[in-house]
Amino acid sequence: MPFAPPDRTTSGRTARHRLVAVTAAALLPALLAACADGASAGDPTPAAAATAELPTEIPAGTTLVVGDPTTQKAVEIAGDDLDSDLGFEIEWANLSGGPQTTEAFRAGALDVGAVADIPPIHAEWTGLDVKIVAAVYREDWQENPIYEFGVAPGVDGVESLEDFAGHRIAYSPGQAQGVIVLRALEEAGLGKDDVTLVELPSTGDVYATALAAGEVDIAPIGGVQIARYLENYGPDGAHTVRHGLRDDPSHLYVPTSVIDDPAKAAALRAYVQLWAQAKLWIHAHPQEWKAGYYVADQGLSPADADYLVERAGIPDIPEEWTERIAQHQKTIELLAEATGNDVLDAADLWDQRFAPVVADAAAAYREKEAG
Repeated sequence: MPFAPPDRTTSGRTARHRLVAVTAAALLPALLAACADGASAGDPTPAAAATAELPTEIPAGTTLVVGDPTTQKAVEIAGDDLDSDLGFEIEWANLSGGPQTTEAFRAGALDVGAVADIPPIHAEWTGLDVKIVAAVYREDWQENPIYEFGVAPGVDGVESLEDFAGHRIAYSPGQAQGVIVLRALEEAGLGKDDVTLVELPSTGDVYATALAAGEVDIAPIGGVQIARYLENYGPDGAHTVRHGLRDDPSHLYVPTSVIDDPAKAAALRAYVQLWAQAKLWIHAHPQEWKAGYYVADQGLSPADADYLVERAGIPDIPEEWTERIAQHQKTIELLAEATGNDVLDAADLWDQRFAPVVADAAAAYREKEAG
């Protein structure tokens, strides 16, 4: 399927940050040229190589195309609480998630994407060189997991991960929901042969619908889908099982070519600071976020919005990434075994020069709020 150019807008309150629409028709020639040429204008040299310090000078006319809808809305809702005048233009692309961002990277239509921990792995496996440049987790990940396993009405005796044996489980290879299935089986001492994995895309309410229709017995569901599933099908015997595993990684990743471009690398260094502070602003302003994002922008009911706010967890922005890289390595090895791909070195996926930049921005925001 050919890549469909995303809807894009520029953001902010200054002359560099105009709110304008960019039509798909206007973008198409540029995307085709990018796909054909495989290089950006000027063919920048890799001045921002991993051994060098990150550039800080942002030349006039620099633009980053960013697929990070959560940060985009936080900037809009927070107003003057966040300094979004970064000295360059952010062009927001209305897309997120691994498949969309990876495809946009390949088309040269995106510089930065917001994803969980799986898309960077699959990007590398499919020949796309990428780097993780920011990471946030949940301090209270055990109390506030992202996913729970929904159990279909009429499926009895499933109260723990060990009880998954012999059942049909919804599975989406290459996405976070698929990996939590593999982790759950590993934790329970089960193999893929002990269950039936039913490949289904983990989009929208597909998994909840499959559970209700009896197409699968068990499926990982997240967010407000958990509450809706239990409300709609709980009276018929549906329930959920908590897995007790970490499922909280959230990253920004970029094509390595973005970091190799000194102008974009400097802009990216500034953007990850805004990203970190936006994460903390959201946590510190739950009512504003509920009203401005969940209700006004996403169209959720106040009750659904309350459910998400109450379970959002406390942001954990680590000062350094050694432990997180080790966790990522385990995920890579689990996925490699399941898919037959080569085991990657997780450290190669992370540009650790960004870790102190992100951590310092978070510390500065907390100091300002405490001030």
